[in-house]
Amino acid sequence: MTIKEVVKHPAKVLTTKTKEVEVINEEIIALLDDLYDTMIEHDGVGIAAPQIDVGLRVAIVEIGDERDILEMINPTVLETDGAEVDMEGCLSFPGLFGDVERPTYVRIEAADREGRIYELEAGGFDARAILHEIDHLDGVLFNDKITRTYTEEEIAAMYEEMEEEA
Repeated sequence: MTIKEVVKHPAKVLTTKTKEVEVINEEIIALLDDLYDTMIEHDGVGIAAPQIDVGLRVAIVEIGDERDILEMINPTVLETDGAEVDMEGCLSFPGLFGDVERPTYVRIEAADREGRIYELEAGGFDARAILHEIDHLDGVLFNDKITRTYTEEEIAAMYEEMEEEA
């Protein structure tokens, strides 16, 4: 388990479609652990393998009220529905935040670290985060989907407002 450097845009690995994982072995399990450590260190809610310079279809996302870790190996989007515009950021784009339209519902199929295939349905923020990370695996970056960017002052004001409401 190691904290890795987060690859920043415009690195080519971020816009390159990743390769399927053929065998889930100790290397892949170590990759999942490195993704987790790196995500936590950089205060993210998700991270994909290309963001630590690995071109494999592996990503993790914190989901649910308990912020459980969802490990996705070779994820496939089976179904989406709805649409909502909301603000996103990305570890590979420090300081960039913008509105992105994404489905409000997603159903995926993926493998876990044990090699078990599972299906998962998610909505709202969880669907957004899952789709953001799967986009990374397809070489698609959120900056290409932004319809409006936010200034640092706007972000600071939003955090201040959230703290006042808490």
